[in-house]
Amino acid sequence: MTFNKLIIVEGRQDKLKIAPILAEDIPIICTNGTVSASRLEEILAPYEDFEMYAFFDADASGDKLRALFKREFPDAYHLHTSPSYKQVEATPRRHLARILLAADIKVHKEYLIV
Repeated sequence: MTFNKLIIVEGRQDKLKIAPILAEDIPIICTNGTVSASRLEEILAPYEDFEMYAFFDADASGDKLRALFKREFPDAYHLHTSPSYKQVEATPRRHLARILLAADIKVHKEYLIV
């Protein structure tokens, strides 16, 4: 059984940073910061049968959102950027590509070149 994939990020800049790296058609949904459990469920309701990949910043707001996401969507995969970059949007694309590739998400090869 094949599932569609979905990436959830905090903000538009995260989405813009990740989108060009992807070599497969995966929707990227922005939470636009910390949201309530009901709002998160509302945003993600159309994607209930998708494999979900949560990719949040390595900071307090990202940790809060990740905790909420783990409670509401326990089967979701959680991708982590390096704490040295703190934010997904500040992470170099080649580093993001390696994180995505490790999660079995197809990426454009040019982002894997050092």
